[in-house]
Amino acid sequence: MPQRHIAYISVGSNLGHKFENCRRGIQLLTRRHARLKAESRIYQTEPVDYADQDWFINIVVKIETILDPHPLLDLTQSIQGKTGRVQDPIRFGPRVLDLDIILYDEMVINSAQLIIPHPRMHKRRFVLKPLCDIDPTIIHPVLKTDVQTLLDSLDVNEQRIIEYR
Repeated sequence: MPQRHIAYISVGSNLGHKFENCRRGIQLLTRRHARLKAESRIYQTEPVDYADQDWFINIVVKIETILDPHPLLDLTQSIQGKTGRVQDPIRFGPRVLDLDIILYDEMVINSAQLIIPHPRMHKRRFVLKPLCDIDPTIIHPVLKTDVQTLLDSLDVNEQRIIEYR
């Protein structure tokens, strides 16, 4: 029997039918190679780094998968393509669907194709807040700090986030 792994995936969209794009991404992700274990609340989030764009819808999901990290990355990129995402002309710009592997077991990976934990997760309210919905005691494997402490360390006046209703 293949080994099972736990991964946390950040799901986001700010083009088209944002909520439906995120739902479709999660559905495709969990169709064959992963099982949904938990899901955060849904948030509307202010764009970061490139502000001249619409707000995002963001969710974090916890999945159980038999895929190793690089095949999981391949799957997320394939799903993004299937949902209409094209090569991003603007870094951190608008996108139909964004699926980022935030954490994978307690692994630390630093390859040309993949960095885990996600290199900016500790600076992103749109990742940390939904991750805390699932489990605020998750330890960042590099910083050795729980995600609630990382969230609490962010400037409360930046990166606005509103629960989606």
